[in-house]
Amino acid sequence: MSEIDALKKQLESLQAEALEAFGAATDLTGLNDLRVRYLGKKGSLTEVLKGVGKLSPEERPVIGQSVNAVKQALGESLDAAELTLSEAENEKRIEAERVDVTMSGRITSRGYKHPVQNGLDELTAIFTQMGFDIAQGPEIEDEFHNFDALNIPPEHPARAMHDTFFLKEFTDRPMVLRTHTSPVQIRAMQRFLEEGNEPPLAVVAPGRVYRCDYDMTHSPMFHQVEVFKVDRDVSLANLKGVLKHFLSAYFGKDLPLRLRPSYFPFTEPSAEVDIGCVLCDGKGCRVCKQTGWIEVLGSGMIHPNVLKSVGINSDVYSGFAFGLGVERMVMLKQGIPDLRLFFENDVRFLRRMGS
Repeated sequence: MSEIDALKKQLESLQAEALEAFGAATDLTGLNDLRVRYLGKKGSLTEVLKGVGKLSPEERPVIGQSVNAVKQALGESLDAAELTLSEAENEKRIEAERVDVTMSGRITSRGYKHPVQNGLDELTAIFTQMGFDIAQGPEIEDEFHNFDALNIPPEHPARAMHDTFFLKEFTDRPMVLRTHTSPVQIRAMQRFLEEGNEPPLAVVAPGRVYRCDYDMTHSPMFHQVEVFKVDRDVSLANLKGVLKHFLSAYFGKDLPLRLRPSYFPFTEPSAEVDIGCVLCDGKGCRVCKQTGWIEVLGSGMIHPNVLKSVGINSDVYSGFAFGLGVERMVMLKQGIPDLRLFFENDVRFLRRMGS
């Protein structure tokens, strides 16, 4: 058998083998592998063409025509197989993504604000409606703003390690996680004066605070709202009027109110604020310990030393201040028995509170 006849036989065998392989391909990846195997630079057809060099110049054009015919046949077969496989894969994808419009839709559960955040928003809104401006402050405080400026001397128990989270001395002064929102009172007054203003000044300061305590009514992290006003001739009567309106607005009914003498280093005189029990309407129950009264917050007239610490003349100006625990207010309003429920992330509790 001559060289040219042998090459023609190889081409016929290669074409028949390739066409059968293309027709049997089951996916596009496999088909592409076959393309490389038969038509690639190192493929079967290239190997056959290496024998062309042994032919005479007259025979080479003849075998070239046969090679081109095989290339065309293989190319057309590849294109047809690719089209068929592409359509099949598209059908599979469409079927997998098909939506049955007759099926019931999936119900997506609705999210809710955390009950503490709801309480913060509600409390803050009452005071802004009364004309108080909102102020914020850092949760990591220095001792001056957290203690000294609030008339809390170094020997005061509130500065002891068992009450306060002291941070490592990463600066030239000790830093603490603020134990109350009262430092915002100091910062707000300082900022107010630095801007060249003079009282009156009325501020509500909501935020997180931290103390070393954990039980049914205490948490290491909780939320407070600080409220204060500074002006000429501010009196206890002004304080009681604001408290009366605020508590009645928050609990949604007119509540009896009483102030009991107490002691806070940053107010003088100081008073604990009690309201008629919201659960038994003052008749006496387990929550109010049969007294008909519930303590809700601490208050008083701003101590002259606090005003002096920020540069306000206490002979001309006076002010009142009070602070309340947000979780406690929400617990009283919603009848929640344990403060720790707010922070246990029980979805059932949070869903019930948000509904």
